[in-house]
Amino acid sequence: MNTVNTTPGTRATAGASPAPARRDAEATKAAILRAARHLLARHAHADITLKAVAERAGVSPPLVLKYFGNKDALFARVMSFEEDAAALLDAPVEDLGRHMVRHVVVGQRERGADPVLRIAFAPLHGDHGDILRANFRTQVTERLAARLGGPDARNRAELALATLLGLGVMFGIARGEALRAMPVEEIVDRYGPTVQAQLTP
Repeated sequence: MNTVNTTPGTRATAGASPAPARRDAEATKAAILRAARHLLARHAHADITLKAVAERAGVSPPLVLKYFGNKDALFARVMSFEEDAAALLDAPVEDLGRHMVRHVVVGQRERGADPVLRIAFAPLHGDHGDILRANFRTQVTERLAARLGGPDARNRAELALATLLGLGVMFGIARGEALRAMPVEEIVDRYGPTVQAQLTP
């Protein structure tokens, strides 16, 4: 086996990969997006800097630029609900209420992220708040209404989402102690039918 000297007293295999020194790219991107969402829920868009996002994500500002290009590109991703809506609505309509509740609670507990709650902070962001509202309307509300069908589908979609947002506010913002102490499936069993009642009255 060919070997090469490294430092005195050590030998390494020629062509061997160095010890992992790089952060996994997908994990890094996810951390940056989580940090941006966290800050967007607490500060006006104009007051958020890439440096603040990088510090919260535990990366350097150049790494944020490497993956997202600039602040506008990063927050365009953060203000989109496209990926979140796909996961939130990924269940048959007859079981969608339970699925949506589970998705929100598990997201809050395990990832510290709610798929739709950032819409509650739209008033903080001026013109960017209008973008957030428009994205929510087309990517979440209209997508859900299309799944439901019927003449009052939009009404049912908005009422179901209002019910779900109430759960997110109590769990993630008000941080209700009793609610946060409940097992996930108990919340799903008790609250899922409340959401489902709007989806399939």
